[in-house]
Amino acid sequence: MKLAIINGPNLNLLGSRENDIYGDTSFDDYFNVLKSRFKLELDYFQSNIEGELIDYLQKVNCDGIVLNGGGYTHTSVSLRDCISAIDTPVVEVHLSNISARESFRHDSLLSPVCEGSIYGFGLKSYDLAIEYFIEK
Repeated sequence: MKLAIINGPNLNLLGSRENDIYGDTSFDDYFNVLKSRFKLELDYFQSNIEGELIDYLQKVNCDGIVLNGGGYTHTSVSLRDCISAIDTPVVEVHLSNISARESFRHDSLLSPVCEGSIYGFGLKSYDLAIEYFIEK
C-alpha cells in the first residue's frame, strides 16, 4: 500500500509555530516516526502554494491521500474541486480542533468531498488517517 501525505501552507513551520496549538515537533521529524511505525510506502509533499498542491494531488499515484490543507481548508474552492475530480480517496486531517477555534475555521470546504475528517488530536491525527486506510 502506498499513501501520500500532503500538507498545505505554513505546515512547514510545525515545531516552531504556535507550539501551544501545534506542538513542538517538526513534521519532518514526525514523518520519520510515521515511516518507522507503519510498514508501508509513504510519500510526503508540502507546499505553501495552492496550485502546487493541486498539481501534486492530480499527479500522485497512490492508494490514499492524507491531506492537511491548512488555511486553504476554509478558502479554496479549487482545492475542493480537485479532490472531487480525482479517483484517489482523501482523508482530511488537522492538528487542532478547528471547531473549537475562531469561527472562520469552523467551515471546511474540503470535508464534503473527502472520505472523512480527523481533527483535534495533534500529530496523532495523521496516524488515525493512516490506520483508516490500512483497515479499509
